[in-house]
This record gives sequence, structure tokens and C-alpha cells, in this order.
Amino acid sequence: MKRVVSVSLGSSRRDHKVEVNLLNEHFLIERLGTDGSLVTARKLISALDSKVSAIGLGGIDLYLIAGGKKYVIRDARYLAKAAKITPVVDGSGLKHTLERETIKYLEEKGYKLSSKKVLVVSGVDRFGMAEAFCQLGSNVIFGDLMFALKLPFQIKITSLKSLQKIASLLLPLLCNLPFELLYPTGKRQEKITPRYQEVYQWADVIAGDFLLIKKFLPPSLPDKMIITNTTTKEDVELLRKCGVKYLVTTTPEFEGRSFGTNVMEAVLVALANSSTPLEEQEYYSLLQKLNWTPRIAELK
Repeated sequence: MKRVVSVSLGSSRRDHKVEVNLLNEHFLIERLGTDGSLVTARKLISALDSKVSAIGLGGIDLYLIAGGKKYVIRDARYLAKAAKITPVVDGSGLKHTLERETIKYLEEKGYKLSSKKVLVVSGVDRFGMAEAFCQLGSNVIFGDLMFALKLPFQIKITSLKSLQKIASLLLPLLCNLPFELLYPTGKRQEKITPRYQEVYQWADVIAGDFLLIKKFLPPSLPDKMIITNTTTKEDVELLRKCGVKYLVTTTPEFEGRSFGTNVMEAVLVALANSSTPLEEQEYYSLLQKLNWTPRIAELK
């Protein structure tokens, strides 16, 4: 049996474990939350090193990407270096491949994303998805400044070119800040503070990391489409109560739970018996063999 573990800075209340068979390989897939503690996460990664097939970094990105350039997040590098033997991935490989293909898939299935108004809560986190929407010609707003910096007012970035310019100025600084200032970790993941109502209601489609979407979630989102992953049964019920029409999860669902891209990327690395992250074409090849397609749930 191959064991893949996501070590997350998120709440331990979201922990989950499943056994699945993929391409005739038996997997134990786990998610272990450390309630926001970098020290605990690093110790856990160190303890798992050489004992598991691959490790995912959950609740944090190793890289943010804009304009083809990678910006390393200091706290994520601190965690990744705790593993000396086992490969550590953060989901970037799937964000650039699986999520990009998800947008094309939905367009081909008739959901007409090319004619929709789309809020991508963070383009530098979901660069593949962001580029795919823009290539389709969707009317896109990138919420990076609002959702990462929690500004008391709305700043709408409406083009990839603008996003890349702003990213090149801010990311060298932001990536060296404590990660908890940029993203909800630990118990803060359970808190919802409605904000930016206008941009939520403007959008037909809201896409990106679920915890960023949830962070400022309005009580009502009638007939919206949410494109995300890492949703629990409780998350699905929350969206249903808000009036969301479609929930699209980009990663497979196992026992009622969609895991994060970091977990699924770790699974692919383990399938390839690789000691390092894979090349883009290797991810595409494995995804074709697995025949993973987005899960589209109609909530109303």
C-alpha cells in the first residue's frame, strides 16, 4: 500500500482518511491538520519523511505564480525543507493542469463560461484557472488584493496583465510575511465575515480556493456556480443554504469529500514512483490514464 499524507496548517476538524485503488495501486490518503502551527507541521513532516510515498503541503502554497515567474513563500519553504527524502508538493502541478482543463471541460459541456462574469478570488494562487478563463474571453475580476490583504474597500483587478504587474511589485514582500497574515489558518478557517458583497453578487461564477471563498461569504448567493475543491459535507450544505446552484469540484471525491490539489498531486507523484515533483506533461499523461473529470453537483 502507498501512503500519501497532506500536512495542513488548517483546522484538524477537517481531517479525513480514505483507502482507494488507482491504476491498480492501493492508496491510503490522509489529511492531517495542525491548527495553524508551523512548528507542529514541520515536526510532522520530518516524522513522515522516508515513511510515506509523498507529502502534500496543505493550507499553504510553496509558490505563487504570475507572469511565468515563481515567488517562493518563506513559511512554506521552511516546512518543505523538513523532508530530506520524501517528495513534498503543494498542488501547483495540478493547478496548472487539472484546473486549467476543468474550465475547458465546463465550456465544452455547455456551461458557457465564455459569456459569464467570473470572480477568481486569487489569480496568483490559481494561475492555470485564471489563464483559462481569460483565454475563453470571460469577464474576470481577480480578487487577490481584497482576499489576501483584507482591504476595507474593493480593488478590482480586471486583466491578467494588471495582475502580473501588481504581483511583481507586491509578492517579493508578501511572500516573506508570516503566512497567517495572508490566508486563514487553524480555527480562523471556521470564521465567516461577510465582505465585498458587491463583487460576490456581480459574479455568475466564483472560482478558487474554497477557504478564501468562504472567508467573506455572503448569506445569499442565488444561482451562482462555485468552482473549487477541498469541500466537506458541511461546506456543501453551507453553499446549498446560500442558494448556490452548481458546485464544481476539480479534484475527485472520495467518500463524500474532495481533497485538495496538494493531496492529489502527491498521489500522482506516488503513482509515478518519483522522488521529485513531475513535469507538466507527466501530470497530463497520468490524468488521462486516471480519466478524472470535474464533479458537477446541482445544489438546487
